[in-house]
Amino acid sequence: MDNYSYASNYLTRNGEPWFPVMGELHYSRCPEEYWGESLDKMRAGGVEVVSTYVIWIHHEEIEGEYDFTGLRDLRRFIGLCGARGLKLFLRIGPWCHGEVRNGGFPDWLLRKSFECRTNSPEYLEQVKRFYTTIFEQARGYLHKDGGPVIGVQIENEYGHAGGLSGEEGEKHMRTLAKLAHGAGFDVPYYTATGWGGAVTGGLLPVMGGYCDAPWDHSVEKLGPSGNYIFTHERNDANIGNDRRLGEGLTFDPAQFPFLTAELGGGLQVTSHRRPVATARDIGAMSLVKLGSGVNLLGYYMYHGGTNPVGKLTTLQESRETGYPNDLPVLSYDFNAPIREYGQMSETLRELKLLAMFLRDFGSGLCMMPAFIPEENPLSPDNLTGLRTSVRHGADGGYIFVNNYQRGYRMSEHRGAVLRVELGGDELRYPAVDIENGEYFFFPFNMNIRGALLKTATATPLCVLNSGEPGETFVFYADRDPNYEFEGNPAPGAVLTLTRREALDAWRVRLDREYLVISENPVLESADGLRLVGRAPLGFKIFPRPEGIFEGYERMPDEGELAVFAKRTLFPRASVSIAETTGGSDDPLRRRFIIELSGMDYAEDWFLRLRYEGDRAEAFLDGKLVADSFYTGQEWEIGLKRLGFPRRLEIAVKELRRDAKVYLEKWPETPGGRACGLVSAELEPEVADKLVFIVS
Repeated sequence: MDNYSYASNYLTRNGEPWFPVMGELHYSRCPEEYWGESLDKMRAGGVEVVSTYVIWIHHEEIEGEYDFTGLRDLRRFIGLCGARGLKLFLRIGPWCHGEVRNGGFPDWLLRKSFECRTNSPEYLEQVKRFYTTIFEQARGYLHKDGGPVIGVQIENEYGHAGGLSGEEGEKHMRTLAKLAHGAGFDVPYYTATGWGGAVTGGLLPVMGGYCDAPWDHSVEKLGPSGNYIFTHERNDANIGNDRRLGEGLTFDPAQFPFLTAELGGGLQVTSHRRPVATARDIGAMSLVKLGSGVNLLGYYMYHGGTNPVGKLTTLQESRETGYPNDLPVLSYDFNAPIREYGQMSETLRELKLLAMFLRDFGSGLCMMPAFIPEENPLSPDNLTGLRTSVRHGADGGYIFVNNYQRGYRMSEHRGAVLRVELGGDELRYPAVDIENGEYFFFPFNMNIRGALLKTATATPLCVLNSGEPGETFVFYADRDPNYEFEGNPAPGAVLTLTRREALDAWRVRLDREYLVISENPVLESADGLRLVGRAPLGFKIFPRPEGIFEGYERMPDEGELAVFAKRTLFPRASVSIAETTGGSDDPLRRRFIIELSGMDYAEDWFLRLRYEGDRAEAFLDGKLVADSFYTGQEWEIGLKRLGFPRRLEIAVKELRRDAKVYLEKWPETPGGRACGLVSAELEPEVADKLVFIVS
């Protein structure tokens, strides 16, 4: 059994540095029949550790009536994580926020005579009961039992977004940890969020960072985010600034590794503020965190979801429940790497570049501190200075470059010469042109099969078949890469992909390790490998296999890549729109009937809607089944989860040009208002099993 712990600079597994990628998925916000599929998608993205809130109101909305059925079946979810080799962090609150009604507290709890989130004995007794009940779902699945649960997070933003501060707050956190341990949660890691003045009770602090702030009170464009600046500052006091109490760190960062549990994998929009997080927004921010010394990339959210339907109320955060923000009743899409209906987005591919790198090189990176040049820009408002950082050990390392600032244009740097000081010597890279919006990292002094790679103007992706004869170091670059070697590497030791090919690369094991390069993601499950997506069925693969793929035709090679294609006719379906006046007496809403037909022979069908208005809702047989706040993006609804209905009703609410709302992209507003359904399309997602037959 593996042994998990931590040193002052990094996590450890069996005494060795460990750099995992962690992603948040809320099981109670995803249909249970698709949990396995969702976990397979997270694994394909390079996630090793899943984190999840155990949301109190989802399980005990009515006092004394616990519900662990269906999508609330925590025990089944834990078991599925273990069956797929994923480790699990349970974030057991009791308060979690998570854009949930009352921050996750049941309504009945708030009606009690005592004050919650205090050291009140009556409150702590309720928490003890909740922790004990939750532990029964995890019993036998802790790491010490051979199960996947390696960590527990206590509370969330305590002393920052509510709760006590100072020594009383520290005491409260220690008390909660003692209650959790007493309930049975004997796990290697106990963590607490540490940003913005939150108290941690001596637990392992985890940090966060978001590329924008949908919770901010402003309805204007925010200034440049500090999360795109290389810095040793771990705090992001902007998180939760709608409820902020404290400011700085309450723990000594020299005593704990720099870990993140809430890097924004996207953004959940609010009624008054709707920024759209792009893949490059998240990718650049993640690279900057790596260059700043982070030794755990943890994303919130990694998988979006849908709020469950409450027995008594809606379960979303709203101003009606005393919170500063209004959120959709159902949608918790988050623009996450995996979207609300399981769509694997471009953000997942972007983060996969780092996850693949960290799987092979992360242990070494853990031991490399970050060196940030004195001349480096210290303010995100500086849009002209080149932002760099170096992480290195005694012999080698990486230089990180960021010329990306979300929402702002950076100066170009023509003929830039990157330099690294190492042991009194200076390494110089060949001159490169660094455009606005670029971010990357380059290695130096990397050992590659009998030679020393002094510098390279390409980024490492992975090592295929590491330690075996014929291992290959895979890099990617969109400029002609320059490799400066000392000595001669073995033939075939280096493969260079384009950045697009790297984004589309999926690591699989057949008779040995391969990279399958495909627009359609490759998922590995108990049934083998499957291509799942919306592009024509085909792929490139490295190394060239000595075998065939059943049903696929071998095409001419492209360089070192073998090419396979399958002649497949994509299914076709039809959709029609008709406006209706029935069922509504609201003059600010328009209603449309969507008729759907021909949805056969596909893994899923996605209804893609373009509407213009403040928000839209979808009804099936009169029941609200999906909703959306307008952002300028297409609204996609996965129809598999709705049983492939033949008819939906769409309601669009009017958006006025003078509305107090921040939008990055406004619709046309003739007469000062917008309210309409512009178009509807159906797009199939297909799945195809990859059966490899060795020649």
